[in-house]
Amino acid sequence: MDAGVVATVRRFSRTVTQRFGALNEHYLGGARPLGEARLLWEIGDGRDLRTLRATLGLDSGYLSRLLRSLEADGLVTVQADAADRRVRVARLTTAGKRERRALDRRSDGVAEAVLAPLSPRQRERLVAAMAEVSQLLRVGMVEVEAVDPGHPDVLPCFQAYFADLAVLFEDGFSPDAVLQPAIEVVLLARLGEETVGCVALYEPEPGVWELKRMWVDSSARGLGLGRRLLTEVETLARQRGASAMRLDTNRSLTGAIALYRSAGFEEVPPFNAEPHAHHWFRKAL
Repeated sequence: MDAGVVATVRRFSRTVTQRFGALNEHYLGGARPLGEARLLWEIGDGRDLRTLRATLGLDSGYLSRLLRSLEADGLVTVQADAADRRVRVARLTTAGKRERRALDRRSDGVAEAVLAPLSPRQRERLVAAMAEVSQLLRVGMVEVEAVDPGHPDVLPCFQAYFADLAVLFEDGFSPDAVLQPAIEVVLLARLGEETVGCVALYEPEPGVWELKRMWVDSSARGLGLGRRLLTEVETLARQRGASAMRLDTNRSLTGAIALYRSAGFEEVPPFNAEPHAHHWFRKAL
């Protein structure tokens, strides 16, 4: 990694933490430090502890300490979920909701103070740059994992994929009408605890891996996740000794078709009888 690039990122981090008051013991002039204030805000209308840990990137011990502090101040309660006693849920008390509203007001004030000295054009540039930085940081937070097709997170991904196709395909879509290959491995893309993408793989013939059911959740579109999944798939296929990859797709999926072509896939004659397919692609590895 280029040392100058690393230095720029570090300088940006120092500027942001200072400008937004993250270094102060009493964040935004409130009664508590940044960690507690952020947790209070994230709890909102109630969040289970597992989701809070994943969202904020906290280990269990530190999260527990933050929650105990907020509980001691009468701002939060932590109880077992009524639907599943194994799940613990944090909720704001009346006092906690009041402090969260005050936190929102102070946060708005800081944002306005950041923007106030700037010209309209400078404000536009800053806000646009912030939006892009936020997007790119989310890209870096996505993790891709290879799992067995029986993994509990796989079926919900496939169901979401099928639901999307039912809307996108000109003639609709029925999972019962498509070919059902013996999937061997699935790549899951996760953003925190949320699964935001997947792609399945199987080997229809020796040395050739076929891609099926590549899906990206609407919340993660714009993160370049489709290309990331293709790259990860190609790496995995190479590791498993593949000499080629192939896939089929529907003519309605114009964005996917453009992605495949830009990734080096070439259109070929049909290699299966998939009823919803209009294009077939192959890429030599």
